[in-house]
Parts: sequence; structure tokens; C-alpha cells
Amino acid sequence: MPERAMPRRAFMQRAAFSVTAALTAGARWNVTDLGHAQTQEKPRRTPTRFQIACMTLPYSPFSFQRALEGIKSAGYKYVAWGITHREGEKVVPLLPADAPAARARELAQQCRDLGLEPVMMFSGIYPDNPKGYEVLARRVEQAAAAGIGQVLTFGSTRGGDRKAFVSTLKKLGPVCRDHRVMIVVKPHGGLTASGEMCLAIIGEVGEDWIKLSYDAGNVMDYLDIDPIPDLRKCAAEVRSLCIKDHRNFPRDEDCGPGWGEIDHYKLLYEVAWTGLTIPLCCENIFAPIVPRRFDPKEVDAFARRAREFLETVIEGLHTVGPKA
Repeated sequence: MPERAMPRRAFMQRAAFSVTAALTAGARWNVTDLGHAQTQEKPRRTPTRFQIACMTLPYSPFSFQRALEGIKSAGYKYVAWGITHREGEKVVPLLPADAPAARARELAQQCRDLGLEPVMMFSGIYPDNPKGYEVLARRVEQAAAAGIGQVLTFGSTRGGDRKAFVSTLKKLGPVCRDHRVMIVVKPHGGLTASGEMCLAIIGEVGEDWIKLSYDAGNVMDYLDIDPIPDLRKCAAEVRSLCIKDHRNFPRDEDCGPGWGEIDHYKLLYEVAWTGLTIPLCCENIFAPIVPRRFDPKEVDAFARRAREFLETVIEGLHTVGPKA
């Protein structure tokens, strides 16, 4: 999870802006180069089919089963898999990278038995890691077995090897296509500090099954900028959003949607008329400033509030319609 020290933010801003300048200087691709991509010059008229999901990440102190039960009781139809859960006295990976595909299928059935459809899972590795291709290819196989459409990845907050990052994703393109599973890259500092930087990377990769997942909270946190203009630059390639809000005042802190300083009406408007199915995966559901709650019923209440807030925003946007 993101660190909160201001010196780190200042470092991330300088690093991100210098990388952006370098990418801009060498960029040879834009969203209009791909036939399936569309620019944002004119509003699209077909409403996006948003799938509001809760990640099991906020439920990591509890068992996976309790996470699913809480998410279901909070009114969700969709779920995104987190990384670890407490099972008995131990904190264990939900799905180890070397787990057989059959295990992923079992976890997906556990979700569906409660009426939850899994839509996303974490990769647990940076693409420029020496084992990046091996692990991500395995994650794609696991996702395919589970019927999950997206595997989430991102860059290290401390930088990274852009050449290796791009090379790995290029090699994974055919694997994704064969399994019909998309790898989505989200803003997370370093090489992927902004949506614009993620856009440049997936543009260089040039694979239809490698797209972008937008995380507005991370953009505001790491770069201290309004994420909405950044999303506007890359919205045509966004296929999901990791939902978290962020506050700078009275303390620098991530939080659940609607409790921070990000205008979610403006944010979701940028992807509200794509005609696509786009998961909105709630990664942070908690209130800022106050102590974190660890009573599972209180976590359920936060999850419900996040869903209701997003449903209200989406209903409002689709009622008003796109700007003329």
C-alpha cells in the first residue's frame, strides 16, 4: 500500500514528470492509431455497463469466505480478488502464483455459490521483474480457468526497467488473446505514475489484450494532481477502474469513494459513454482520518456505502446524459 511520507511524494513527482517528458519526446503512438480506439473529441452516446465490484482486499484480516459473505451482504454482484487473507491463525496468499488452474476454478465457484461473479485478480508481480513473464502467463491461465476477465498489474513506486516492462507485456499479448483474458496496467508510481504514462506503455506494447485500469486515488497520491484531466487523456483505453479516493487535508490519506477530494461525477463521466462493460473495483472503502475499523460488520457497512455512492453517481450521469 502507498507510503505517506511527503519526501517520497516529492520524489515521485520529479521522477514521474521527467519520465513523462522522455516518453513524450520519443512517442510514436496515440490512441487514434488503433482502429478499435476512439478519441474523446465527441461524447459517445452508448452508456457504459458498469460492474460495481468490491475487492476482497479490505477484508484481508478475515477469511476469504467471510470476505465473500460480507461483500454479498453489502449488495454487490461482482467481486475482485485481493492478495492475502487470514485463514485460522495464518495470513496466506489467496491464490499463489504456482497454484494449479483448478484451484482458481475452485475459488471462482466459491464466489458463484454466493451469487458473486469474479471480474478481476491481482498479478502480484511487476512486469519488469525477471520472473514477470512466467508469473503473469500463469496468472492469465488461472484467470481463464476461473472465468475472470482481467489480471491487474502495475509498476514499482521506485521506478523500473521500461524496456523489460514493455517487452514482457508484448510477449504476453498472444497468451492473453489465446485465453481471452486481459492484462490491465494501472497507475502506481514509477513507470506507471499516471494514466498518460500507462497509455504510452500500452501504446508501445500494441496488443489488443493489454489495456489500462485507472486508479485516480494513486494519481492524486503519488503526483498530487487532479486525476480527471489525466484520465481524459487515456480514457479510450481504460477497461476498468480501481476505485479509491484521496484526501490531502487535513491529512494525506487514501479513503473510500466520496470521502476524499476527487469528484467522482467528473471522474466517471470520462468513461460513462463507452458502450463497453467496465468493472469498478472498490480497493479502498474506509473513511479517512479516523482509525481503521476491524469489526467485520463495520467493514460490511463501509462496503455497502461505497456501492451505494457509486450507484448514485452512475444513475445521475446516465440520467443527465453526455454533453452535447
